[in-house]
Amino acid sequence: MQTLATTKMTSKGQVVIPEAVRNRLGLHTGDQFVVVGDSDVVILKTIKAPSTREFNGLISKARKQARAAGMKQSDIKDAVKAARR
Repeated sequence: MQTLATTKMTSKGQVVIPEAVRNRLGLHTGDQFVVVGDSDVVILKTIKAPSTREFNGLISKARKQARAAGMKQSDIKDAVKAARR
C-alpha cells in the first residue's frame, strides 16, 4: 500500500517528507539517502547499515570470492600498504 502526499522544495533545495510517509517507512531524523534524478523523476533511497547477520553474509561471500580468485592474506596487507601511501 502506497502513501501518497505532495511536498515542495524550499529555496535552499530542502524537501519535507510528509509525516504519513515518514511514519509508514519508519524514517527518523538523521537518516541518510542516496538521491537519483532522471528526467522528471527523483528517487530517495534510504541508506541503512546492514544487520550483523547481513554483514556476516557479505563477509562470507567476499571471502569465498577471494579464495576462488587465489588471494592470500599477504595480498590484502600489500594492497592496504599501497593504498595508505
